[in-house]
This record gives sequence, structure tokens and C-alpha cells, in this order.
Amino acid sequence: MLRDAEWRPVRSSAWDPPTRLADMAADGVDVQVVSPTPLFFSYERPAAQAAAVSRIFNDLTLAVTATAPDRLVPFCQVPLQDADAACAELDRCLAAGHAGVEIGNHVGDRDLDDAGVVQFLQHCAAVGAPVFVHPWDMPESPRLDRWMARWLTGMPAETHLSILAMILGGVFDRVPESLRICFAHGGGSFAFWAGRADNAWHRRGDLVRGASQRPPSAYADRFLVDSVVFAPEALRLLVATMGVERVLLGSDYPYPLGERPVGAVVRAADFLTDADRSALLGGNALRFLGR
Repeated sequence: MLRDAEWRPVRSSAWDPPTRLADMAADGVDVQVVSPTPLFFSYERPAAQAAAVSRIFNDLTLAVTATAPDRLVPFCQVPLQDADAACAELDRCLAAGHAGVEIGNHVGDRDLDDAGVVQFLQHCAAVGAPVFVHPWDMPESPRLDRWMARWLTGMPAETHLSILAMILGGVFDRVPESLRICFAHGGGSFAFWAGRADNAWHRRGDLVRGASQRPPSAYADRFLVDSVVFAPEALRLLVATMGVERVLLGSDYPYPLGERPVGAVVRAADFLTDADRSALLGGNALRFLGR
């Protein structure tokens, strides 16, 4: 339910470890990160309510992943609208056994270059917590009500905007290089439009450069993206733009638009070497997780 209406059916794969493990076995997945559904973030609520929701989700996730600790890896959520509370909840979760944190790509009208968000990201770098960024709360318009357009166009655009906010807002110039941060869905449309962003940075620097010290594409070595792009041609561009070491396996499991079987595009990509394929299927993710 969302407010007073049914939003989407939720299947047992969302919470039932045996179902997850069976699907993992079918797809040849050894290790899976269990992370929040963005609807749970509650950034639109008062911070105290978001903190309460975060604690409930985070404790339940530990219970779910404890059933198969070598296979299921917990990521927590935090009340990002309050930087101090977010840092405190992250610390609590890391001490309890969480491996990292998932955040949304904005908090209302505050982008990822907001001072409070930057404070949280600096804390993540200091404590060595990997950060996964998932788009949420896409624009509202009747034009987006058909064809799952919010998911097909809104999510990639939201993620692209978030990456630009971190670049042009000077975040990557302020946070330590040790920050491990990964963006969902192949980084949205960033890879395809990196040249457009660079062109604007050079030609309209008065409007575009913001607090950044370098063109947007020069920051591609500061973040990672997942491989959920569904087509070999898109994966080829992603690897060429980001570098093979900065693309890690994603799935969008257990939701309907996820890739099944997981890793099918990576396995079928004939332009990858065996070493590249191994990195995308596991090595890069293990490094991101600090394993």
C-alpha cells in the first residue's frame, strides 16, 4: 500500500531468504546485497520518523541476512534529511554488522551537493562505508503516468542529475578519494551524455562549471556504476566511459524490471576479456564492499 491505494504487489522474494537463495542458485549468484526499497527512505517525513523507519528496516535486514551470512550482505538506510542522525544510524548499523549504506539521489529539493549530504558522505569515507545511490521520488506529471515512463525515463535522468550535482557542486573535490560510491542503473544517462556535459562545461562555463575544477568526464574515476543496462552496446559504452574496473554487477532484484538471469549481458558481451568479465561479475563488487 502507498497512502490508501495498492501500489505494487510484493512477492516473498523481497523478504524470504529461501526464495532469494533459490533464485540466486538459479542465476549462479554467490553473494547478494540486500538493500532498502527507496520507498522506505521516508525523506519527506520529519527526521525522527525517518530515523524510526530506518531502525526498523535495518534491524529486520540484519535478521534476514543472518540466515545466510556468507551469501546475503546487509546494507542499511539512514534519515538523510538530518546529517547528524544519519551519521549516528550508520555507525550503529556498521557496529551491528551492516556492510554499507544505500541512499536516495536527493532529499526533497536538496541534491547530493547539499552541505548536510556532503557531511554524511565525508563520514562514510572516514568510517570506510560503501555508499549505493538509488534514484527515487521521480518528477510528477501526467505525461509520465503511461508506459512506466517514470522508471524508463525519470530514473535515468534522476541519476544523471545526481552525478552532475556531485561533480559540478564540487563534492568530489571536497570528499576524500577513499569514498566508495556507486550509482544504480549504469549511472543513468551519464555515460551517453558525458561529452555533452563536457562541451557545456567548456563553452558555457559561466553557467555550468559551478564549483568543479575539471570537466565532468574527468571525474569518472571517482565513482562506480552498476551493470544494469540490459544491452551489450550500452555495456560497451559504459565500460569505455567508466573503465572496466568501475562497473560492477547489478541486478535490480527482486523487482520486475531487474535483469534475469542476473549477469546475462555481461556473460554474453563478446568485447570483454575473461579478466574483464570476471571483474564485472564479482571482483569489482567485492572491492567495493571491502572484501
